[in-house]
Amino acid sequence: MTDTLVLTWDVIESVGHETAWVRFADDLNSFSAHGRAVGTTPEPYWISYELETGEGFVTRRLRVRAERADSTRTLELLHDGEGRWTANGAPVPDVDGALDCDLGLCPLTNTMPALRHGLHRSEGEREFLMAWVSVPDLGVHPSRQTYTHLGRTETGGARVRFASGTYRSDLEVDTDGTVVDYPGMARRLDARTVRTA
Repeated sequence: MTDTLVLTWDVIESVGHETAWVRFADDLNSFSAHGRAVGTTPEPYWISYELETGEGFVTRRLRVRAERADSTRTLELLHDGEGRWTANGAPVPDVDGALDCDLGLCPLTNTMPALRHGLHRSEGEREFLMAWVSVPDLGVHPSRQTYTHLGRTETGGARVRFASGTYRSDLEVDTDGTVVDYPGMARRLDARTVRTA
């Protein structure tokens, strides 16, 4: 039997919702997850994804399926563990050197860099290059991002500032490093642990 963390967010920016099922490895140094999201802005769409990280929460694989009224797209984004990426088998040199994917409007993918550097527990600031996947078109783009620990919360989590270009948002994360509140983008509705086979 395995414990699965089940997280559900109200995704304000897409006027939709997302649920993710997350399984941390026994050593708590990696996780695998799958999730589903529905959005209505800029148009109605469904997203389903599978995410796998390796040691240190470095992305190994992200598979995404996006359905719109007139089309369905799929993406398999693979990281070779040394900083090189492919999207559906084709190299993506613009994101070479990135360790993390960042699925657009998906609060779960803010978790990996915070966990890897302990920014949900202690002071620090880190800059990252991300392989950002826009939704619902599933384009892969380079994104420079900065995460800064701002302080602990009364519940044992932390406030972490997310910055990219001129954009700033102060996130609240829990003790697992998962997003509780991402002002303007998403707010968590439910979190529970379930025992699965």
